[in-house]
Amino acid sequence: MENQEILLEVKNLRTYFMLDEGTVKAVDGVDFTVRRGTTIGIVGESGCGKSVTAMSILQLIDKPGRIVEGEILLNRGGADGITDLAKLSPGSMEMRMVRGDSIAMIFQEPMNSLSPVHTIGNQIIEAIELHRQMSKEDARNHAIEVLRLVGIPKPETRIDAYTFQLSGGMRQRAMIAMALSCNPLLLIADEPTTALDVTTQAQILELMKGLQNQMGMAVMLITHDLGVVAETCREIVVMYLGEVVEQSDVDSLFHDPKHPYTQALLRSIPRLGAGRTQQLNPIEGAVPDPFNRPTGCPFHPRCDQFMAGKCDVIHPDLIRLSDGRAVRCLLYETEGADHHG
Repeated sequence: MENQEILLEVKNLRTYFMLDEGTVKAVDGVDFTVRRGTTIGIVGESGCGKSVTAMSILQLIDKPGRIVEGEILLNRGGADGITDLAKLSPGSMEMRMVRGDSIAMIFQEPMNSLSPVHTIGNQIIEAIELHRQMSKEDARNHAIEVLRLVGIPKPETRIDAYTFQLSGGMRQRAMIAMALSCNPLLLIADEPTTALDVTTQAQILELMKGLQNQMGMAVMLITHDLGVVAETCREIVVMYLGEVVEQSDVDSLFHDPKHPYTQALLRSIPRLGAGRTQQLNPIEGAVPDPFNRPTGCPFHPRCDQFMAGKCDVIHPDLIRLSDGRAVRCLLYETEGADHHG
C-alpha cells in the first residue's frame, strides 16, 4: 500500500552537546520510522530529548551541539529519492530547501518563532517565494488561501496584521499556515498547544487532523500529554533520557503498555469520571541530570520493577516483540529475537 510507505527513517541518531562541564547526550541512539500520511506521537517528560530529536531532523541544533552519529533518511519519492539529512551541512542550500518545503515545523511558542516586526503575511509570502516559483501577487493570494484554510476569519485583512495584534490561538493558526504554505510531506509539531487554553487546544488539534486528511501529509507530534496522543496519533514513540524505550500502535500502548516507564506515565493521568477520591500516582523521582546518567538502564532508579544486579548494570537493547512493537527493557529479554542497540 502506498500510504504505508516509509517517509522518514531515523536510525541510531545521537545528538550530543559538548559543554565545559562534560558531554550532554541529549539524543542517544534513537530509532523510529514515520510512514506517509500517518501521525506519530513522541512522548516523554521534559528533558527526555523529544525537541532535540525534532531539531536534529531539521539540522537546527545550536552549537556546541551536533549530530555525532546516525542516519535521518528522508524518502521524497520520485526522482529525488532518499536523502540522508544527517549528512547535509546545516547551512547548505540543500538543507535549506528541505526546511519548510518537504519538512515543516510548528514551534512551541509562536511569539518566539514569528517575527514581531513583519506582518504575518510577509512571513508566509517569504516562505512561499523561497520554495515556489510564484509572482508576488500569486504568493499573496496563496497566503490568503492558507490563512483561510487554518480558520483565520477575514484573511484578506488579517494577512497584514502583526503577531502582537493576534490572540494566542490566532498566532498558532498563523504559525500552522506558514508551515503548511508549501504542502510539506511531514509536519513536525513541537508541543503545538502548550500555551493555549483547553478549548483553543481542542480546535487546533482538530484543525491539524482535518488538514492532514486534506493534504495527506505525515505529522510528528511532540508532546508530554498522553491525552492529546490518544486522540490524534496512530503510533507512539516513548522517549526517556534521549532513548526510545517503547514504540507501539496507540491502542496497544494504552491497553497493554510494556515498558515500566510507559506504565508509570499512564498511571499518572487523571481518569475522567473517577471523582475527586481517585488516587493519582506520580512517577517517583525526576529525570536524572544529563551529566550523571545512571549506569545500566537509565530508568532503573525510578522503576518499580527494578532487578538489582541486572538493571543497574546492563544497558538494555531495543527489543522487537512478536507483534511488531519495540521495547527497551530487560524484562522482555527472552521474548524478543530481534535486538537493536
